[in-house]
Amino acid sequence: MRPIYLCGFMGCGKTTAGKLLAEKLGCGFYDMDDYITEKEKMEIPRIFAEKGEKYFREAETEAIRELAEKSGVIACGGGAMLKKENAAIASAAGTVVYIDVPFETCYSRISGDKNRPIVMNNTKEELEIIYDGRAPVYSGNAALTISGSGSPEEIADRIISAVN
Repeated sequence: MRPIYLCGFMGCGKTTAGKLLAEKLGCGFYDMDDYITEKEKMEIPRIFAEKGEKYFREAETEAIRELAEKSGVIACGGGAMLKKENAAIASAAGTVVYIDVPFETCYSRISGDKNRPIVMNNTKEELEIIYDGRAPVYSGNAALTISGSGSPEEIADRIISAVN
């Protein structure tokens, strides 16, 4: 099975629906942020603080490249598909699926999350501007766009139907 890369804004359900999707498909699940945290031996806020966002984005590219060798579901970080190189690697290796969820839903899930430097360093209004800028990039880099409404189970089923 070729990898399925899940992309979308923070809080859209990539990890939650992705775990269910992997379970239903009987394959591995990889959370890119966890993968980077493990590899770097430090949490994402610390990577941002000590090494900078640019370093973190390079670590994402390396992770996408390494995970392209895996068979399974990969939950990308919210910013991973913004880089053309990352989108090209993921598209060549597998299928990129954009989970489209309204900003208000994402915001209700991520608000106050101290493990998300971008959330902690921006107001709700600023996050909405970021969301509005990213949405067309996600849809432009994805082979499939899936509605993120409903339960994680419904999202996983929708992805299975679309990929098949």
